[in-house]
Amino acid sequence: MIEQFITGFGMAMRLDTFLLMSAGLLGGMLVGALPGFTTLMAMAILLPISFFLDPIVGIPFLLGVYKGGIFGGSIPAILVSMPGTGAAVATSRDGFQLTKKGQSRKALDIALFSSVFGDTTSDIFTIMMIFPIAFLVMQFGPPELFAVLLMSLVIIAVTSGSSPIKSLIMMTFGLWLSFVGTDPLGGVERFTFGLFDLKSGIPLLPMLIGVFAIPEIVTAVMRHNSVLKLASLVGERLSLAELKRCMRTICRSTAIGASIGIVPGLGQVVAAMMGYAAAKNASDHPETFGEGEIEGVAAAEAANNAVNGPTLVPLLTLGIPGDNVTAILLGAFVAQGLRPGPELFETQGATVFAILVAMVFANLLFLIIGYLSIPFFSKLVTIKTSLLIPIVIMFAFAGAYVFRSDSVDLIMLVVFGIFGLVARAAKFDVMPMVMGFILGPPMEYAFGQTIAMSNNDMIGFMLGERQAFLALLIATPIVGFLIWRRLSKVDTN
Repeated sequence: MIEQFITGFGMAMRLDTFLLMSAGLLGGMLVGALPGFTTLMAMAILLPISFFLDPIVGIPFLLGVYKGGIFGGSIPAILVSMPGTGAAVATSRDGFQLTKKGQSRKALDIALFSSVFGDTTSDIFTIMMIFPIAFLVMQFGPPELFAVLLMSLVIIAVTSGSSPIKSLIMMTFGLWLSFVGTDPLGGVERFTFGLFDLKSGIPLLPMLIGVFAIPEIVTAVMRHNSVLKLASLVGERLSLAELKRCMRTICRSTAIGASIGIVPGLGQVVAAMMGYAAAKNASDHPETFGEGEIEGVAAAEAANNAVNGPTLVPLLTLGIPGDNVTAILLGAFVAQGLRPGPELFETQGATVFAILVAMVFANLLFLIIGYLSIPFFSKLVTIKTSLLIPIVIMFAFAGAYVFRSDSVDLIMLVVFGIFGLVARAAKFDVMPMVMGFILGPPMEYAFGQTIAMSNNDMIGFMLGERQAFLALLIATPIVGFLIWRRLSKVDTN
């Protein structure tokens, strides 16, 4: 595997890779800086561009959009108290107060440096983790893989949204959707309703664009578009002494964000809130948080950007997306013929490491481009998003069509777009549904292989030492969640 890493390092040193990563960073910051637009929308809309590029170029381009979008969301959060992403909600608490004090430039500078530090550190941590985890995963057989996938679905169900019941309903629906098409083991058609276009199953990419991008577009249209005030870049730049004062907070939030990123279903919003709360609790002057404390901005931005790298660990090693954005990244990998999972490092190890190395170098570009472009992006917060909506809609439909050039994909886009709108109105999170749809086929296949391995003696097979351990692995998050819910009720009472 060391040889694959060295080969991948050389493969990543391409001029076109760096140019496309720079374009992705600019595109992500652009979308993130527009109030009402989100990183998720940018990823869904720009996903089809990666199909026409080499994997070592196309996927780093999307990673650039990811990184730039998370930071870009802090710009309207700081300048106009309107977070461009959910992860920037914690940033707006102190960032906007600093703007009202005439220190918006300082707030944006600390947001940039904290983002780059958290992202870079977590990316290096990701590469270090990938080696042992990938080696371990390559030893997995069907029973282990089935247990881990089932455990991941349980974790996602209990951590997504405010209602585990709603999450379980959505996940069950997603699993059912994954069964539409042809049985991978028996070759029998299931739930196709006699429609030829469903024999190959429901296409992933129109579903992703439909359930994620369409609701975001409609929400952006319905938001108030009056001209925003206080969108100005004023005040002194961040000083070296102020950066040093924030370093302990930045390091703490980076550790929190990296830890959260490994767990599927949590993501940037949880990391930002936890990083902010930890910084406030550890501060000698907690009363200044919420009143324009520069450490509050540093804590939130370091934590939410530190999630970016570790979310790729379960994605690459097991094919388990950690959040909505990595679900879209999974679509890019699949479209490029790189199916994440235990076999990926055996067949395409050098390519995977090339992408990870490029991800680290993207942070250097991130720092340079972000530092130079902050004045430009700070002016975008006053643009009415309704002027850009037609372009976004055009990209959404073109992206859904271009991969297979099949008009059925446009119908799928509309159907899942409507479904996403209804789910959002009913306060159902679509993330569990997408995870169930993505993880359903490999879990079904692993389960079928496990049954075959049991030689028709499932009870005896499941009572083995290894299977007992896997049962414990599955039960742990369930018991942990029940204990947590019990303690939460006790604290409330």
